[in-house]
Amino acid sequence: MNVAEQVVEMLVNAGVKRIYAVTGDSLNGVNDAVRRNGKIEWIQVRHEETGAFAAGAEAQLTGNLACCAGSSGPGHVHLINGVYDAQRTNAPVLVIASCCLSKDFGTKYFQETNTIKLFDDCSYYNQIAVTPYQAPRMLQGAMQAALTLKGVGVFGLPGDLTDDSTEEVFSSEKVYRAETTVCPPLEQLKELAEILNNTEKVTLFCGIGAKDAHSEMVALSQRLHAPVAYTFKSKMEIQYDNPNEVGMTGLLGMTSGYDSMHEADVLLMLGTDFPYSPFLPEDNKIIQIDVRPNRLGRRAKIHMGLCGDIKTTLSALLPMIRQKGDDSFLKKQLSNYQKVKDDLATYVKVRGSENNIHPEYVMDEVNALANDDAIFTVDTGMTCVWGARYLQATGKRKMIGSFNHGSMANAMPQAIGAALAYPDRQVIALCGDGGLAMLLGDLGTITQYKLPIKVVVFNNSALGMVKLEMEVAGLPDWQTDIINPNFADVARSVGMQGYKITTPEEVMPTLVRAFGTPGPALIDIHTDPNALALPPKIEWGQMMGFAKSMTKLMLNGKSQEVIDTINSNFKHIKSLL
Repeated sequence: MNVAEQVVEMLVNAGVKRIYAVTGDSLNGVNDAVRRNGKIEWIQVRHEETGAFAAGAEAQLTGNLACCAGSSGPGHVHLINGVYDAQRTNAPVLVIASCCLSKDFGTKYFQETNTIKLFDDCSYYNQIAVTPYQAPRMLQGAMQAALTLKGVGVFGLPGDLTDDSTEEVFSSEKVYRAETTVCPPLEQLKELAEILNNTEKVTLFCGIGAKDAHSEMVALSQRLHAPVAYTFKSKMEIQYDNPNEVGMTGLLGMTSGYDSMHEADVLLMLGTDFPYSPFLPEDNKIIQIDVRPNRLGRRAKIHMGLCGDIKTTLSALLPMIRQKGDDSFLKKQLSNYQKVKDDLATYVKVRGSENNIHPEYVMDEVNALANDDAIFTVDTGMTCVWGARYLQATGKRKMIGSFNHGSMANAMPQAIGAALAYPDRQVIALCGDGGLAMLLGDLGTITQYKLPIKVVVFNNSALGMVKLEMEVAGLPDWQTDIINPNFADVARSVGMQGYKITTPEEVMPTLVRAFGTPGPALIDIHTDPNALALPPKIEWGQMMGFAKSMTKLMLNGKSQEVIDTINSNFKHIKSLL
């Protein structure tokens, strides 16, 4: 057995199902070992970044180890964006960073890179093997770190090492899952219970760390008559069958989620490392529970910080919590939430016009047509806004995106990983036109592997979120417009069904037809570029910035663009003023 064969055998034994990579050069030995082994797939992506995003999606959805690989130099450099995303998403991903011949290290050889420096900031384990004895030990270390620390393990593999004969080692070549339960000390739980029992207005704020504690979280909220707000990342896990939910907060959120957190006397944060500190309250008592103690207190000034997994901690806490009688605070927040939902529905009813279809209407129709167990992938930007507000949880649906790293172009590659991991489930990639254009070539990967992904393109011919950012900063949007190809024609050219929608009347029948297509399909929908998504808290500076940007556009002879923007968002503009 040579080292390449040993590597593949170890991957199979660790439960890895496929390697996302571009074949070539220093990876050829591994590629051939995969072919001869027959127990693992080689998924030939068009761009290594796609492979890294796909592996990250597979790992997020399954909880199992996923793998991507890049050949020497440019090959593994292309992985870096998707690798950062996997690390920040706590997705267990193994990266095989193949590199130039080991004898040429340090000579600035053709395609030579320093993989240790390159991947050090986005991994838990990162080493290069240069001898057959090191190879299995380092590969095991990378996989073990990825699985147990829930992040990225990087295994550097020189091309010449793959052909060497293996050597017997005296450490394990297998990986071991270490599933544990963590509960805070009894005294801390008693102190927490004392606070909650003696506070009338409590709000729960849940993150993805609470995904396995749905029933316990709902029970606690009902006992405390506490509204439940949540992060975008945890929406599908927290929203469903939750009578006390009041929506999201944050840049993509709603006033109901924001207000319920700020009007509470105690905010209990459960399994969230929510990064947007300005949306967290400052004048009430914050208590944070997280299984990773290094996260306690790093976003807000907390009163208590408890280390524990949410399911175990709430199970231990619930017997100490008394049933509250006064539900006036909860009723007020639920009433506010209903008003928010009614307001969101108004944007669905006004469907838009030719080439200016309201994206809210489109996302609402996608939500209505999608299966109860659909997997959604959402691009960063305005597509995230519409997904956050109009996709609804069922308890079976999943939604992933680049929620922590915030990369463009993630949705279509993540859909590839999702479709390969769950071939029997509906997978819908919700793409911005700018994001899709970045990795457009991997539509060919979808058709090559016959993946029945539905790619919905919110085509507003602009970088929508950047446009909005510039406007609220008082800048006239510049270099945000995009000249796109006919995405439907591009889709058909690579072998998938392609549909183009330019009027609201076409949306529902075309989506029904496309979603009913057995294989892959792309639906290019021309949406309103001026659709405005407001955060739950509007600063005076943002209002003034918007007014300044409109003034500058008018002074630059773009008065019609200003009129279109204001007409398109009259209700939002009126609420601002």
